[in-house]
Amino acid sequence: MNDVINQYRIETEPYYRNVDDEIELYQAAYSVRMPMMLKGPTGCGKTRFVEYMAWKLNKPLITVACNEDMTASDLVGRFLLDASGTRWQDGPLSLAARHGAICYLDEVVEARQDTTVVIHPLTDNRRVLPLEKKGELIKAHPDFQLVISYNPGYQSLMKDLKQSTKQRFGALDFNYPAHDIETEIVAHETGVTPEVASKLVSIAERARNLKGHGLDEGISTRMLIYAGSLIASGVTPMAACRMTLVRPITDDPDMRDALDAAVSTFF
Repeated sequence: MNDVINQYRIETEPYYRNVDDEIELYQAAYSVRMPMMLKGPTGCGKTRFVEYMAWKLNKPLITVACNEDMTASDLVGRFLLDASGTRWQDGPLSLAARHGAICYLDEVVEARQDTTVVIHPLTDNRRVLPLEKKGELIKAHPDFQLVISYNPGYQSLMKDLKQSTKQRFGALDFNYPAHDIETEIVAHETGVTPEVASKLVSIAERARNLKGHGLDEGISTRMLIYAGSLIASGVTPMAACRMTLVRPITDDPDMRDALDAAVSTFF
């Protein structure tokens, strides 16, 4: 079983550029095993932050990409039938709780509310996970921690966390970094010059100002890294930006023209 959990350890330090005091606050939260909620727009570094903290704390990290089809059994486990008969297979949440991993539920609001309620007993003083189908009560390992993330920009009456869930977590807000920090991140991750990285960030900042005025979401740091990677590989900046920054976020011809014009301004 050690081999099973050890495959979730992060061996190499992930690059993460701290923006404020989020590293110290997370370490304090982990020291008391506080469940944590990371809130921020897509592609701003929430997942990278969790990976970095798991590496820094030397804990396995089990990540679950939540979706509307995910059931409680997908999280806690199920009985499977094989050649030797019926056997139980732990889900990612059960595996993390048993063996002291950090369990990261990415974009948790995408899961149905009747699925997410299974995490409640793990997020208060009980720290247990009932496996009703198996008739077992897992007492969480002392090292276990639950982390969830979501994008408040996508909140709606149909897709939001219940207050009874939110109030079980500490929360850290994430956003796109300040210009100089984001430039440093893009340059480091892609190998482009700081000058090129700064131009990419400037394009993103213009697009982010259009959120709610024709764009559902702005250009993320992740998308800038895609663009920078193409430029570093020899693709022309205009082509790279159209492919990674403009075409993915809108199909509106006028909005595409406006964003292409922003790209032309810098490249």
